[in-house]
Amino acid sequence: MDILSSLADGFGVALTFQNLGLALLGCFLGTIMGALPGLGPSNGVAILIPLAFTLGLGPTPSLILLTSVYYGAMYGGRISSILLNIPGDEPAMMTCLDGHPMAKKGLAGEALSLSGIASFVGAFIATWGLILLAPQLVKIALLFGPAEYFALFALAFMTLGGVSSTNQAKSAFAAMLGLGLAMIGVDTQTGVPRFTFGEVHLYDGLDFLVAIVGLFALSEVFIFLEERHGNSDAKGKSLIIGRLTPPWAMVKACTPTMLRTSVLGFVAGVLPGAGASLGSFISYSMEKRLVDKAGTFGTGDPRGVAAPEAGNNAAAGGALVPMLALGVPGSGTTAVLLAVLLSLNITPGPLLFANNPDVVWGLIAALFIANFMLLAMNIPMVGLFTRVLMVPPKVLMPIVAMVSFVGIYGISGSTFDLYVMVAFGVAGWLLRKLDIPLVPVILGTLLGNAMENNLRRAITIDDGNWWTLIDSPLAIGLWAVAIVGFVLPLIVGARIKARMRRRDEEGAIAD
Repeated sequence: MDILSSLADGFGVALTFQNLGLALLGCFLGTIMGALPGLGPSNGVAILIPLAFTLGLGPTPSLILLTSVYYGAMYGGRISSILLNIPGDEPAMMTCLDGHPMAKKGLAGEALSLSGIASFVGAFIATWGLILLAPQLVKIALLFGPAEYFALFALAFMTLGGVSSTNQAKSAFAAMLGLGLAMIGVDTQTGVPRFTFGEVHLYDGLDFLVAIVGLFALSEVFIFLEERHGNSDAKGKSLIIGRLTPPWAMVKACTPTMLRTSVLGFVAGVLPGAGASLGSFISYSMEKRLVDKAGTFGTGDPRGVAAPEAGNNAAAGGALVPMLALGVPGSGTTAVLLAVLLSLNITPGPLLFANNPDVVWGLIAALFIANFMLLAMNIPMVGLFTRVLMVPPKVLMPIVAMVSFVGIYGISGSTFDLYVMVAFGVAGWLLRKLDIPLVPVILGTLLGNAMENNLRRAITIDDGNWWTLIDSPLAIGLWAVAIVGFVLPLIVGARIKARMRRRDEEGAIAD
């Protein structure tokens, strides 16, 4: 009953004209960001962070806007996958396998609408999972001391590469780079400036938002300037959308698939580092083995569209659980949202539910609202969103650059931050060319100081005894999960990634 009472209070916060308008705006912009190949939810949220701060929004409205963008981008990723056989982001790769064959049969509209319904089911179940699981996880987190928190942060770094990672060395390098960036500024315990090189602007450390917008948004602009890829693929114009609503028989046949894969995707999302990519892959693979008796998966089977879409959207909701309850992001996009929370002077973790109940329950209520908005928006407006694919990058990228510069300057009013943002943009461009993940860099910048402070505190409490880091069963358990999470991708990650790529290539060959 306490949960339902808190949820009712959350709806009281979310159901205002401002917050409903922001949720609608976030859903619309997020769907567009997700539909554009290559952007995806992480970049979409990063690009729109300056907008939230420029508008002078408070913590709850800002999070409502950006999480609506997050959910909208997860919905939108299916559009280019189905119409062009080009995944909007990595989790949408599996949707190509059956979505594009359906489009070639003249069922593009039905595939898009079915994927929207599956996304709704996955996200709806995941939001209820968030409501039920996060408060229980908070109770466990209240048992954490400095040593346990240090182990938890280590777990986040060691697993964020995810099971789909094929190069843990690059992930480790990115994490170390992020931790090094976190050390810039005045040492909180000694008061000594570190790595500031005499620059007064760096005494407070690097601004999370400047780093994120530079790494994600500006690096995308630099990549475009380098590659100068031209107008959108003309194939989008030749496809017939057809009927916009799927037949009831199709929805009924896919309902068991949606329910099964939603639960599976949510579990994958809650696991640190697994994320929507693994949720999508496992959901499709399990459903194929379970129901594909006639070998129709990969040829335009509607269940092959419903499974990965329900799985990846459920995983997106599941990734919010560790972020809100423990302060540890479960995916790249939640790492960006974590930076927003910290910039708003809100610390995610066990005390969030007690200290800021209006923020957390208002956010959860807004997720329900955004979900219904997306369902209502995505079916009748399919034709509009498909036209987004016609927007050439030479028009889009200057807009991204303008929003980034104007937004960051509007937040800080400092030209120095603009220089830092450009530096991060160049660094992000180089890292992406070297296939080094950006999320561990952000995570290191975000959690580096907290990790260092907990390490110092734990050692100080136990009079310099380093064994205190593995002195409790909880800490030992966290270290064990961290080690398994780091080693597992080395064993099975390459195989999973290869299978994902192979199935994507098979879909392209069939095209």
